[in-house]
Amino acid sequence: MRMLNRAEAALHWRDDGDPSGRPLVFANSLGTDLRLWDALLPHLPAGLRLIRYDMRGHGLSSCPPGPYDMDTLARDAEALIAHLDLRDVTFIGLSIGGMVGQSLAARRPDLISALVLSNTAAAMGTPEAWQARIAAIRAGGIEAIADAVMERWFAARFRATPELALWRNMLTRTPPEGYIGCCDAIAGADLRATTARLTLPTLAIAGAEDGASPPDLVADTARLIPGARLATLPDTGHLPCVEAPAAYAAILSDFLKETAHV
Repeated sequence: MRMLNRAEAALHWRDDGDPSGRPLVFANSLGTDLRLWDALLPHLPAGLRLIRYDMRGHGLSSCPPGPYDMDTLARDAEALIAHLDLRDVTFIGLSIGGMVGQSLAARRPDLISALVLSNTAAAMGTPEAWQARIAAIRAGGIEAIADAVMERWFAARFRATPELALWRNMLTRTPPEGYIGCCDAIAGADLRATTARLTLPTLAIAGAEDGASPPDLVADTARLIPGARLATLPDTGHLPCVEAPAAYAAILSDFLKETAHV
């Protein structure tokens, strides 16, 4: 566990795999932390450098006062990549992490050589819907929305397992101001114009039973980027890297092979 101390926000990050390998940077979803990727990593090919971090307001990163915006979240990721002196990064972001990836790829195309957009979109929901969620949290805490979030996050099969409690606990233990700050960032983000100008190799991944970013929404974003391809995992929801890590890793590994020499 390491901390990048910055005036804007201190970011908790960790570095696994081969220090000299191809760098992959993972960005977590709203209401999770870098443990989102734990089940996936053992299924990935050897020889990769695997860098994960907690988005501001989540996990062990600091929780500055909100509201946040997508440019700010992209600058956090940019600062970590610069701190590690990385180039030709494959950026893998899920949900809000995928929005960060789109924003960062548009902002710093010199840093990002390939992009994985998992269970995400260029615009997600409506400002009104996000404000309603924020109001519910301010009134009753994250606990007030937890059951509804689990319905959107996971397919029915996974919701019947004991592991569901792990993810519900992770969600409800997220600092409310950090969660709300990131809700504000999503509510204010419409990345369609800048994402449509991206030209880097892109893989979009959807979960067939995703109630937060349905496959059609993910597909609409993939169509904005020339040459992007879409893979949909059956029997999974919003966090397919949790529900089907081996299948997710197989799709990701094929993409990494295809883009190895880009």
